[in-house]
Amino acid sequence: MKLLEKMKQLKEKLLPLSLTAFIIIADQIVKAIIVKISPKTGLIKDVFNNDFLWLYHARNKAIAFSLGQGFPDPVKKVFFVAFPILVLAFLAWYYFKSDEFTKIQRWAAAGIIGGGVGNIIDRIFRPDGVVDFVSVKIYGLFGWDRWPTFNLADSSVVVCCILLFVTILFFPQKTEKNKKGAANE
Repeated sequence: MKLLEKMKQLKEKLLPLSLTAFIIIADQIVKAIIVKISPKTGLIKDVFNNDFLWLYHARNKAIAFSLGQGFPDPVKKVFFVAFPILVLAFLAWYYFKSDEFTKIQRWAAAGIIGGGVGNIIDRIFRPDGVVDFVSVKIYGLFGWDRWPTFNLADSSVVVCCILLFVTILFFPQKTEKNKKGAANE
């Protein structure tokens, strides 16, 4: 019986990793298409013909919002490749080691890992930087006319981080230890 339980737990942990694989593959395919249809950076298409949503080929050699753009290349390698790899490795280790995650939190963690790996692939294999391609007009919010250009991997990390944070904050998991303690009271 214990073996069947362990197999079920392993399946529950492995299934969300299909999202990780999907995000990595989809992200890399879309980025390859963007580079193919627009080898140079710049506007590809004003999607809605009203300046709201653009496909815009941009390259980012830094991290979110182009933070760290002026860092020397060796520093960029450490902060933008090695450090994220360590963070994702820790998240993956905790993902498998812990039984603290709910199902939705596992899917969120899998989405974070997929998006993180998608951008790390670009940082390692694209010398011109991470391929970004979605540009959205935000009408002066935060003093910006447009939100910084982003990609599928970025979206996955942001949405899944928000989801993970909200579920941890508002829907805490009752661990086996907490359940047993409550049953004894």
